Amino acid sequence: MTGPVTAPAPVEAQPQAASTWVLLRGLSRESGHWGDFPRLLLRKIREQQPGAQLILLDLPGNGMLHRQTSPSEVPAMVEACRSQVARLGIKGPVHVLAMSLGAMVASDWIARYPKEVCAGVLINTSLRPFSPFYRRLRPLNYFTLLMLSLSRLGYRQREAKVLRMTTRLLPRPEEVLDHWVSLQRERPVGVRNTMRQLLAAARYEATRRRPAAPILLLCSKADRLVDWRCSQAISRAWGAPLRLHEHAGHDLPLDDAPWVAQAVADWLKMRRMQGLDHGEWH
Repeated sequence: MTGPVTAPAPVEAQPQAASTWVLLRGLSRESGHWGDFPRLLLRKIREQQPGAQLILLDLPGNGMLHRQTSPSEVPAMVEACRSQVARLGIKGPVHVLAMSLGAMVASDWIARYPKEVCAGVLINTSLRPFSPFYRRLRPLNYFTLLMLSLSRLGYRQREAKVLRMTTRLLPRPEEVLDHWVSLQRERPVGVRNTMRQLLAAARYEATRRRPAAPILLLCSKADRLVDWRCSQAISRAWGAPLRLHEHAGHDLPLDDAPWVAQAVADWLKMRRMQGLDHGEWH
């Protein structure tokens, strides 16, 4: 298989699999921004969960849903994701892998509908009340992202600046930039929707109680948008395992997709060796 995956749609969709994984991106990003990561992830997951499938969803206002109004609250985003999953005919609890704002959505989904999510992988996220605002949403960089959405710069200039802010390890950034520009031309994210998503991220507050579903936290020490210590704080509060990448930027799955896929596979293998069922903490 070559080329990016278009969502919302299953990757190598099969009859109802033993495990279904839902992937969610972050602020003003869509499923097309995953690049080749889903295919690599699927191969590694199937080493531990044969027959697993991936579902790539977009938050309202992004991607295939770019004409919709973005909710200004995370719980409303959860309801949108639940509706998409239901329309796809997915039954039974799902695994959710999500980053940044998407990880906030995943956290709220698990908290409010514990029977619907059996495990979560949260990447480079931040949650109130575990970290202060200046670490959760580094003000200068998020202000820069907002101003980029308001600027009159062309798609390529804007996306190039976002790419530099969110990645550090890309071997061929121009290829990624070409793809991002194409996505923006086909499915542009409006300024109003970007602001509403920022508002949702800023106002969301997670429960202090450990989620019913087991959680794996992945983060990047070189993340310029969200301080890696936010993931560390969540790990300490919930007793969730944490894997730290020393050099990647905010878009960890794009910077080092093999590392992320292997980290998830290692976690699944460890859980299997420990005899843990879906939805069971260590």
